[in-house]
Amino acid sequence: MSEGSVPYPYGPLPSGSLQASPWVLFDRMWTAATGYAPTNFLFVPGKTPMSTAKETAVGIAVYYLMVFFGRRAMKGRPAFELTSLFLLHNLFLSLLSGFVLLLFVEELGPGLWKHGIHHAICGSGGWTTRLVTLYYVNYLIKYYELIDTAFLILKKKPTTFLHCYHHGATVLLCYTQLAGQTSISWVPITLNLTVHVLMYWYYFQSARGIRVPWKEWITRLQILQFLIDLAFVYFASYSRAAVRYFPRMPHAGDCAGTGFAAAMGCGILTSYLALFISFYLVTYNRVGASTRLKRTTGAEAVVRDVKRQFVRI
Repeated sequence: MSEGSVPYPYGPLPSGSLQASPWVLFDRMWTAATGYAPTNFLFVPGKTPMSTAKETAVGIAVYYLMVFFGRRAMKGRPAFELTSLFLLHNLFLSLLSGFVLLLFVEELGPGLWKHGIHHAICGSGGWTTRLVTLYYVNYLIKYYELIDTAFLILKKKPTTFLHCYHHGATVLLCYTQLAGQTSISWVPITLNLTVHVLMYWYYFQSARGIRVPWKEWITRLQILQFLIDLAFVYFASYSRAAVRYFPRMPHAGDCAGTGFAAAMGCGILTSYLALFISFYLVTYNRVGASTRLKRTTGAEAVVRDVKRQFVRI
């Protein structure tokens, strides 16, 4: 593939570096699958698959119907093992998340270096043709991740409100940001991909029977992810609103994207933060209390044994 087939917007790269670029591999895979280069992709509602509000709503509705009827169908039935499929599913998502993250880093790095962060989160630096292609790929991946829930149902594992809400709402979040053309989209996406590399790797190793000691840290990382997300999203949403409706208020300039997309981003991400903090407090405080109880009980048993020894003496 020639260098001319993969245009690079920030000047020439050193000789040989483009051939090792993750984008070259992605370009070849995309072109083989679609018949055109990813740099020619356009997100056109009504023409691009899964690009309308109706299609997204139907997809999410089908997911929740699967959850409802899947649970009912599995009542009284033995759980499926599905170990090999579960291993492959989690390994695939860990590697895929890592690869897409590399694509984002390759595209965003030069622009951030040359134009700074504000241009990337509020200006055209966060809405290049390449980035829109990656936003769309990430959006489609969210549909594939719904299979997580199918595995839980078939294996008769708990399907909590947090799990089901998070999966469905993330599809909606990705759609609204694509349709609303928000330049800041890359911030929550890249953070989410980073967490997913580790999270799905954890699930992969656990399914292999390998004890991984940092499960609690994954939840902590998710909470940190949402805190950073919201710092950026609140800033961009405030700046956008100030420029348009309160020009006398201090602001950093306009930020790209519709008001509806900004509201959905703030609302959904805020709900994630609240739910994950609640989950963390309930789950790990309970685990900590249980551990402390075991230690206390063990210590009391030792004291009782010592007292018995003295009584015998």
